[in-house]
Amino acid sequence: MNVGVLALQGAVAEHLAMLLALGVEGRSVRTAEDCEGLDGLIIPGGESTTLEKLVRRFGIDVVLRQDVERGMAVWGTCAGMILIAAHINNGIPGQTGLNLFPMSVERNAFGRQLSSCEVDLAIPDLGPKSFPAVFIRAPVAEEPQDEETKVLARLEGKVVALKHKKLLATSFHPELTGDDRLHNYFLQMIGGS
Repeated sequence: MNVGVLALQGAVAEHLAMLLALGVEGRSVRTAEDCEGLDGLIIPGGESTTLEKLVRRFGIDVVLRQDVERGMAVWGTCAGMILIAAHINNGIPGQTGLNLFPMSVERNAFGRQLSSCEVDLAIPDLGPKSFPAVFIRAPVAEEPQDEETKVLARLEGKVVALKHKKLLATSFHPELTGDDRLHNYFLQMIGGS
């Protein structure tokens, strides 16, 4: 299984470590060429406008669209969730997202950096034990209008994790915890289960 982590910003090493703990040697993706042969790609947090500019500058956006069309799985966490969205409700001028996931998102929905927190989040698809979700300037998604989109978790009534076919989006940072269940869930998505 070939899994990449977009290595332009964010907690790249932490995602790679989680993958390695699950027996998958991930690879850093910095160019369009690095996407070749991937079965899945994790887009970590960071600053969504900077990430968008960089993926467009390096041509990763074009390759990513083609790879998603051929069935590659993509997981966006925090800023990565914003980047893969079809619509950004409060984006800065020129920020459009990559339109990979049919969802609308709101940036910084829980407030600024000082409002960052860790909460025990119920994610039924991961089992009865709560997930230690780390929220840092986190986005949220609107309620999905697409029947193929499944909400995986809500916090304070707001959608913070959802899945659409082979696309996964979480507004929090699972790579900053010791819990590998979401990474395992993504690997299962790649494998088709």
